[in-house]
Amino acid sequence: QVQLVESGGGVVQAGGSLRLSCAASGTIFPDNVMGWYHQAPGNQRDLVATITSTGSTNYADIAKGRFTISRGDAKNTVYLQMNSLKPEDTAVYYCGLTQINLHYRGKGTLVTVSS
Repeated sequence: QVQLVESGGGVVQAGGSLRLSCAASGTIFPDNVMGWYHQAPGNQRDLVATITSTGSTNYADIAKGRFTISRGDAKNTVYLQMNSLKPEDTAVYYCGLTQINLHYRGKGTLVTVSS
């Protein structure tokens, strides 16, 4: 079993920055993919960015040039640096981990961007 705990959400003005953190615990294999997803009210959950255990990254178009995903030294942590935030970035942000075809997700952290 894997547990994921997100932190770092909050309220920020448009143009501001936030850094989200996610700590994974439990049975975690070396080969995995961690990522961030977001879900705005009334919308489906969408991918924001992913990072493999070797550091390869992938970004959704809305994140390119503004967000940066990275792993911590402990490898079981993942961060999302979000810059130039827009009101449309307002959503619950979830951390995810995929390994051996199993996907785990945290409970999410709310990001609110005010105009």
